[in-house]
Amino acid sequence: MKYCNAEEVLPRHLLTEIQKYVEGVQIYVPKGSGNRLGWGERNGQKGRLYQRNRQIRAEFRTGADIEELMAKYHLGYESIRKIVYRRSV
Repeated sequence: MKYCNAEEVLPRHLLTEIQKYVEGVQIYVPKGSGNRLGWGERNGQKGRLYQRNRQIRAEFRTGADIEELMAKYHLGYESIRKIVYRRSV
């Protein structure tokens, strides 16, 4: 996380207004809603789960049963069931 001094980046009137609520502490200012990445997009986890789920569905279609997939992927019965019976996107 990048640190910057509020006196250097904010207009004086805005800084004065913020000081009414917090003073002398660090505060986190989140990115604007249009700039946020979705869950798992930055580190690639979303893509890895998508690929894993495609593989699970493919194995199920070719004869693997839910118990086998549970053991192989270390997931519970309901998790595997949701993956294999979900309509493909």
